[in-house]
Amino acid sequence: MIGQQRTLVIGDIHGGYKALTQVLECAKVTTNDRLIFLGDYVDGWSESSHVIDLLIHLNEKQSCLFIKGNHDDLFLKWLQDKTDNPLWIQHGGQATIDNYNQVDKKTVQKHLNFLQSLKNYHVDAKNRLFVHAGFTSLHGPEKEYNNIPFYWDRTLWETAVGLDTSLPLDSPKYPQRLKLFTEIYIGHTPTLRIGEQKPFQAANVWNIDTGAAFTGSLTLMDVNTKDFWQSDPLPELYPTEKGRN
Repeated sequence: MIGQQRTLVIGDIHGGYKALTQVLECAKVTTNDRLIFLGDYVDGWSESSHVIDLLIHLNEKQSCLFIKGNHDDLFLKWLQDKTDNPLWIQHGGQATIDNYNQVDKKTVQKHLNFLQSLKNYHVDAKNRLFVHAGFTSLHGPEKEYNNIPFYWDRTLWETAVGLDTSLPLDSPKYPQRLKLFTEIYIGHTPTLRIGEQKPFQAANVWNIDTGAAFTGSLTLMDVNTKDFWQSDPLPELYPTEKGRN
């Protein structure tokens, strides 16, 4: 008997294929589940191409939605024009370049098509926003004048974390951006920065990036029940590598 469909959101993977397969297994994901990935599929650990292969495979079997992260955007630009970006290479890009030097041209083209199909953000029927980093416009993400905030913004998360919890929703001091959606799901800024190893809620913002690029785990969460599953810390899965440390 087929169970009720779950909506499962997955944080930043950063080339951690072993963590992705582990967390999907821990959550007992089936083809009946809807999967929403928050971006940053590449850079850091050594298996970015394996991650994207699996994402494409999952998309062929079940309902999936893929958000674009800043690292995915940087990698896409490198694939398209091969322009060197020293900052990107320094922050995990070299591991991706090394990995893709071993991938055949047909697979690279397939992965390029996948990267070009990624979404900047998604709003579901319950007015829940899914975005990699954030947005800056007080009128919502559809009013952004460019795509940069979707991939790089940290002010949305900083606003939520710094919010006075006693402030009522109808207060003129309550941040307008947070009022626009029932819930907001983000990655990009590891919860490790505030000393948290699990997904963390601040106001109506849920941060699902639990530091898989560094010393943390990969997290998958059921957005309806808030149950979550985590992989082993990535350094334990890749003991001979440094990730983005």
